[in-house]
Amino acid sequence: MQAFKTHSGRVVALPRADVDTDQIIPKQFLKRIERTGFGPSLFFDWRYRPDGLPNPEFELNHPDAAGASVLVTGPNFGCGSSREHAPWALHDYGFRALIAPSFADIFYGNCCQNGLLPVVLQEGEVAELIRRAEASVGGYELNVDLIERTVSDTAGFAARFQMDSYRREMLLRGLDEIGRTLELEAGIAAFERHRSEPAVRGVS
Repeated sequence: MQAFKTHSGRVVALPRADVDTDQIIPKQFLKRIERTGFGPSLFFDWRYRPDGLPNPEFELNHPDAAGASVLVTGPNFGCGSSREHAPWALHDYGFRALIAPSFADIFYGNCCQNGLLPVVLQEGEVAELIRRAEASVGGYELNVDLIERTVSDTAGFAARFQMDSYRREMLLRGLDEIGRTLELEAGIAAFERHRSEPAVRGVS
């Protein structure tokens, strides 16, 4: 898993509440179990018109959103079913950080397991970021710093966010639960060897 320490990137604002995982990656694209290749299907029903052409009204299709790697959105992002394909699609598209007033719990955890940083800010702070992104000409950029737990731009915006120490450490080190377990491989192997040794009679 790719570690996350700091990231500076272009912002795209998606000012919508309760964006669920079926909107992030529709169910017809869940037939594969690889983590890559889902980016083109991200927000499929919003990004494309019925004739298959890009919808010019959708936020990700605006010229200033090209190459965006920071998504600023509304509350309860990632609600609905717990499909891990949703963070896979966001990451595969190119996003490294998501900023919202709140996230669905399972989606939040799945993001952390896939190198995607979910940042919770106050509603007023998110509204200000959306305002700045929508008012910018030529693109708006943010710096997201997990080491210092800050979000900032070059025009005076600065906010701090909280994250539990376990998930923060895992992201900083680029570890998911499997990677964290593998760090304990030597100790696990030693325990298994000890458990498989025959007990010595008369010794407690």
